[in-house]
Amino acid sequence: QVQLVESGGGLVQAGGSLRLSCAASGRFFSINNMGWYRQAPGKQRELVATITTVNSTNYADSVKGRFTISRDNAKNMVYLQMNSLKSEDTAVYYCNVRLRRLRLESEYSYWGQGTQVTVSS
Repeated sequence: QVQLVESGGGLVQAGGSLRLSCAASGRFFSINNMGWYRQAPGKQRELVATITTVNSTNYADSVKGRFTISRDNAKNMVYLQMNSLKSEDTAVYYCNVRLRRLRLESEYSYWGQGTQVTVSS
């Protein structure tokens, strides 16, 4: 069974910083792309940032230059460093990992439970 555990959310003032972490555990063959998504109240879940196995990154326009995604393959972890936070960044942030449980199996997508980020103005 695969589990994703997120940490690092909380309440921060506008202009502040937070660092989210997500750890993947369980039995699997390989982890492919990792990423962060967010969902604000009354809105659809949206992509924040993704990172490939060779550290190629992709960011939503709204967070470019402020957020940085990174990963530690040895620890099966992905991080999101969030700087210059704005009130519109307030949302539940979800970790997403695409992995293969077995070598010849198709890739599956897994989600964390979500961590709340609240930015006060």
